[in-house]
Amino acid sequence: MAKILSLFKTEYDLAKALIDGEPAAQRLFYEKYSGKFLAICCRYINDRMVAEDLMVESMMKIFDKVNQFSFNGSFEGWAKRLVVNEALMYLRSKKMLEVGLDDVGELHNSYSQNLDFESDELMNLIQSLPNGYRMVFNLYAIEGYSHREIAEMLGISEGTSKSQLSRARVMLQEQLKKLKNTDILFKNT
Repeated sequence: MAKILSLFKTEYDLAKALIDGEPAAQRLFYEKYSGKFLAICCRYINDRMVAEDLMVESMMKIFDKVNQFSFNGSFEGWAKRLVVNEALMYLRSKKMLEVGLDDVGELHNSYSQNLDFESDELMNLIQSLPNGYRMVFNLYAIEGYSHREIAEMLGISEGTSKSQLSRARVMLQEQLKKLKNTDILFKNT
């Protein structure tokens, strides 16, 4: 593997090799990014086997469309966006992408408590959010997209994106408080 890594010193070298269809580059890309991309798919899709299939399909799409990479910005970011889009297209095709279109404005939140939880617990809580909340939360808080980009991706208004994020945060905060109270109860017994 060290020999392969030395062939592709930067992600741009790797992208060029993928454009040229080099099998070693495809193998390295898969080994390097499949775990990250599977994690992305799992954030959107609750079924692990479907998420794995979607990750593989995303890899194939990346290999197929790599010649569209313009070498402006991060290659990983470009590929990651394809994976996210694949997940959203899957959800849309299964009629699972339903983002509420009502915009009730910002809900009042207080995030002053420092709650300490394991990442697995947090991911489970995020997975338990309603689909619309989870999609917007993942896209904004985890993937780093702006509300304008989310609105374009999901076909909603920026206000709806902001509202869904706010509601997701409130719901997560309530669930975290419940977990913290449960932990306190068990520690005291």
